[in-house]
Amino acid sequence: MTEDKEKSGSEKSDSEDQGSDEEQQVEIRENHEEDTGTFQELGVVDVLCEACAELKWKHPSKIQKEAIPVALQGKDIIGLAETGSGKTGAFALPILQALLENPQRYFALILTPTRELAFQISEQFEALGASIGVKCAVIVGGMDMVAQALILSKKPHIIIATPGRLVDHLENTKGFNLKALKYLVMDEADRILNMDFEVEVDKILRVIPRERRTYLFSATMTKKVQKLQRASLQDPVKVEVSTKYQTVEKLQQYYIFIPVKFKDVYLVHILNELAGNSFIVFVSTCAGALRVALLLRALGVGAVPLHGQMSQQKRLAALNKFKSKARSVLICTDVASRGLDIPHVDVVVNLDIPLHSKDYIHRVGRTARAGRAGKAITFVSQYDVELYQRIEQLIGKQLPLYKTDENEVMVLQERVAEAQRLTKIEMKELEDKKGSRGKKRGADSDDDTEEAVGVRRRIKGKNKNKHGGKRKR
Repeated sequence: MTEDKEKSGSEKSDSEDQGSDEEQQVEIRENHEEDTGTFQELGVVDVLCEACAELKWKHPSKIQKEAIPVALQGKDIIGLAETGSGKTGAFALPILQALLENPQRYFALILTPTRELAFQISEQFEALGASIGVKCAVIVGGMDMVAQALILSKKPHIIIATPGRLVDHLENTKGFNLKALKYLVMDEADRILNMDFEVEVDKILRVIPRERRTYLFSATMTKKVQKLQRASLQDPVKVEVSTKYQTVEKLQQYYIFIPVKFKDVYLVHILNELAGNSFIVFVSTCAGALRVALLLRALGVGAVPLHGQMSQQKRLAALNKFKSKARSVLICTDVASRGLDIPHVDVVVNLDIPLHSKDYIHRVGRTARAGRAGKAITFVSQYDVELYQRIEQLIGKQLPLYKTDENEVMVLQERVAEAQRLTKIEMKELEDKKGSRGKKRGADSDDDTEEAVGVRRRIKGKNKNKHGGKRKR
């Protein structure tokens, strides 16, 4: 953020800011009791309490208990909470309640780092606001800009957007502005900034009203997030649910130590052994996700890949197949490690160990959500020992070994080797097909996430063609 931006965002003098910040810190230390209480006790109006009941939200989660009353008092919030803790409800309910009291179009803007998360937040807003007729618009890259401009012209109440595509519309869509905006939410703020969206966020902050409520939610408090806090929040209350990195208690975590060449065989063994469960298998690359999905299909396992080189429609289709239980295994890159809430994930398998230890927490957070139990199994090869030790250090515990019988596993080796051979041929065919369609097709398959968009755009300069469909964000 630019320095003058910081000044303008925090005109309440720095000394005053620090003083109030100290007083207003609300820290909830980890207590192991079940969540109790009701949404009504937090001050949520009856119509929204009924919506919560319909979504089977019996009791508010810890972050909701702390954030909702503060938000209803009209204060800015910095929310630090672990993944799967109910953050969306913590900002959606106060916004919808304020909207009920003061109906207005373009009422709230929610910024998220990835497209999948944007669609998911929109689903929650629509479910909570169904009885009060809330209209939401999802504005993300990979979709047609003209169609999005039409949606925006209908003036929805809530806009959920990735920063890059929103800036496109603010600059290029006639008649669209956010001068009347009342609420700004930055969800997964640490990741928005890690993905090089600082310039875009800065542009957005310049064109929205200074008089607004701002909620900043993040799993981690990095220096960049602190800078963003100074630039965009006024006298915020800090709500912290977890003071150290940790994983949910009901999550059983294991590791399995195997030679790298037998990874596939052990994966198939675990899928067979735990058959009947639903799995998310994390891999490190887009090509890896496709390869494992093809391999499992060759062995008769219903698997779908999800990665950043798929078009937005295919990504949503893959997610829907998995959510509707039409497929029991989702193979994905870290595009799905944060924010995706799929209630019925029983087992997370880290086939490739994450390079960043914090990503481990987000990955395994896809299971054991909202009080349910879950399993996570991490494959550790001879090359991964150091990375694995970093993970154990971060979560502050040593994981038990997942017990397998080697003879039982190796029975599968022949079948898996044959499937690997067929997969290799299929991958080659797909590669050739892609090549023959020329570079035009290849341009569609960019990055793993929205990642590095800012850098790429700045390198290419402003001469990029402004027609929406082609521009990825």
